[in-house]
Amino acid sequence: MSRILSSSPSVQRPFADLAAGLAVVLVLAQLTQHALTAPGWLALTSGLSYLIIAGLVAAAWTGELRRFGWANRVTLLRGTLIALLAGSLWWPTLWQQHTAAMAGIAGAALLLDGIDGWVARRTGSISAFGARFDMELDAGLILLLCLALVVLGKVGSWVLLIGAMRYAFVFSGHRWPWLQAALPESLRRKAICVVQVVALMVALLPGVSAALASLLTATALLLLSLSFAVDVRWLYRRQ
Repeated sequence: MSRILSSSPSVQRPFADLAAGLAVVLVLAQLTQHALTAPGWLALTSGLSYLIIAGLVAAAWTGELRRFGWANRVTLLRGTLIALLAGSLWWPTLWQQHTAAMAGIAGAALLLDGIDGWVARRTGSISAFGARFDMELDAGLILLLCLALVVLGKVGSWVLLIGAMRYAFVFSGHRWPWLQAALPESLRRKAICVVQVVALMVALLPGVSAALASLLTATALLLLSLSFAVDVRWLYRRQ
């Protein structure tokens, strides 16, 4: 989100919406604790995870946007679910004993991914900030799903390459600036993104064996690697 930082001192940060999001996270954590007999510290770890998201949102807020808007609120709601998942990863037993419930929370976050864009189009509130906010949460969710598979012992730590690849690409852009150039819209890129999320979600399900989970995620990693290779080649040839 650093690319859309604003240095204007007059920028009004969406603190009210972010505070409401924190309240939602704490309520969700309390409900999860009671429903799944989760550790009492879940509210704290989930709240801290959310504060990281909220801090990045506040820092990246641009003065060109006068209000947070409903599309960004839907995205923020997805952020509260992702924060709950991040907070729960501190307690591996919670995932091991309630895999289906945790996968359901991840599924709800994935469902909201398709709603915020629809709301943005219907309300005419499409913005660069909203697109970046959505993309960063997508990346965070993918990384969390990879971590969950490692916590469950279904897949080896190599699966983290799926979640780390985009961050490695962004980091590499600081070393080789030509990697920061804008890429054209790509149906291939969108399709592979869907494939990797679906593969991770299916691999999480209780009825899926470790062997099948490894096969699904290895396939997703191969496709993702090929997709990144195509994009890097395209950028290199146009530097």
